[in-house]
Amino acid sequence: MTERTLRGIGATPLSAVGSVVWYQPDEAVDLSDPPVSETVDSDTERERFESARERAREELETERDRAAERVGSDEAAVFDAHIQFLGDPQIEGAVEDEIDSGLPAEHAVKEGFASGIEQFEGMEGRMAERADDLRDVRDRLVRLLVGAERLDLSGLADGTVVFAERLTPSDTAQLDPDTVAGFVTATGGRTSHAAIFARSLALPAVVGVGDELSEVKEGTTVVVEGEAGEVVVEPDEGTRERAAETDRAEVRHEPVTTADGRGIEVAANVGQPVEIEGATERGADGVGLYRTEFLFLDREEPPNEEEQYEAYRETLAAFPDGRVVVRTLDIGGDKPIPYLDLPEEENPFLGERGIRRSLGVDEKLFETQLRALIRAAGEAEGDLAIMFPLVATVEEFEAGRERVEAVVAKLESAGEPVARPEVGTMIETPATAFLAPDLAARADFLSVGTNDLTQYVMAADRGNERVADLHDPRQPAVVRALRQVVAATEGTDAWVGMCGEMAGDPALTELLVGLGFDELSMSAVTLSEVKARIEAIDSTEAERLAERALDASTKGEVDELLTEANGDRDQ
Repeated sequence: MTERTLRGIGATPLSAVGSVVWYQPDEAVDLSDPPVSETVDSDTERERFESARERAREELETERDRAAERVGSDEAAVFDAHIQFLGDPQIEGAVEDEIDSGLPAEHAVKEGFASGIEQFEGMEGRMAERADDLRDVRDRLVRLLVGAERLDLSGLADGTVVFAERLTPSDTAQLDPDTVAGFVTATGGRTSHAAIFARSLALPAVVGVGDELSEVKEGTTVVVEGEAGEVVVEPDEGTRERAAETDRAEVRHEPVTTADGRGIEVAANVGQPVEIEGATERGADGVGLYRTEFLFLDREEPPNEEEQYEAYRETLAAFPDGRVVVRTLDIGGDKPIPYLDLPEEENPFLGERGIRRSLGVDEKLFETQLRALIRAAGEAEGDLAIMFPLVATVEEFEAGRERVEAVVAKLESAGEPVARPEVGTMIETPATAFLAPDLAARADFLSVGTNDLTQYVMAADRGNERVADLHDPRQPAVVRALRQVVAATEGTDAWVGMCGEMAGDPALTELLVGLGFDELSMSAVTLSEVKARIEAIDSTEAERLAERALDASTKGEVDELLTEANGDRDQ
């Protein structure tokens, strides 16, 4: 049979060859027609529902802890959302109404969750993905109520490529990267839970392939091209060999330079201890984005100063010769923390989040975090850099820096060992891209968060598949914004880095070097590939590529330039 290619969205820049196993959880529980209502005892069914909820809660807590250990607390936090759904009054009321109407508990759960799922499906972006979360909770409850066995994804044969309509967080967390070659789904986007877990597990994955996926039969040999977003069905021998050759570059533990000697720092984005370990194993020069939110999740009150101090000290100690860039608490938007009583906002991504809360309602938390960070830096060997999230004005940055200076002064006066940190800001908003010269004159560094910057520059929700072509950092407007930020640091003492998804895409490394970035920070899974690309790059040629990209008027033109450059380098 001639090979054919299905196209979707690449979730990880890795490739794999394997044999298809279809995962169809809907077939595991086939609810028969409900009995007549006169034979159903509502009190008994309500008790069954409550019992199933309690068992589901226990399962979710166990899976959350396992996922946190394997892929990190940021990703595992989705299970906390599932636990919240179990206790949602609106959903609980809908299920109990169905029980009172004469349905057994399992049928009541199916009906009671339906309107919530439909409501989320009608939304866009990340909110639409909550429909999958609700399905996951619904299916778990139904399985427990009917006593069905859970389909085990943890014991699949070596070389399996999992095909599915969709994979929920519970499904993806079961996958063993030592045996599963990769996975492919019909639905989903790059920011879906399945895609995020794939990157954390270093699994080749393609999502959002569409209905064509159903035509591929169980047992078929496929190549999963996670970088290109392609699934090659019945690949020929040459395609298989190429996929095997591009699986993983050699780990480089030393800093790298371009072919003509320009040093580029290659750092890792981390969120908790297991990711820090992975970053050191894969050769990270340091940490370019330390998400501190994980310390505040899965608890009933915020961590105290000593808890934070220990966590930060351990991270700095892991990179004694490197730099650790810590983003201060970035909550709001899609990062709810129940005990902080976040307001309900019509558009939370444009609301009270990041530095806006740290300088306002969360100022005490902010000072505690700064104290813990600066104390940790005074004790550990690694260099600390503090970075503020979602800055939009010079005043916000200056206010944040003043808070850092005040904490340093207090600790010094108290006789505490202190290491004065670098202080910088994320560039995530068009406002800071325009204000980059003013910020570079005041900050020690600027770090571009391309996920949000692209979203705001292009007015395209980063989680909305319908505008995925717009939410693409190869759009000329984004490329020009990046160059504007880099140019603002030239002739100053400030360095400039990038910690968004763009930094970890090896196909874009030459462009970023050409634009002038000093540091690139990414998921640990792509560290080796990016370091290898840097060593093969000539800075002058990279600058020529960047100049041509800056002159481009369309994303298609930028794509052509990158394809040509990557093709020339790979020959």
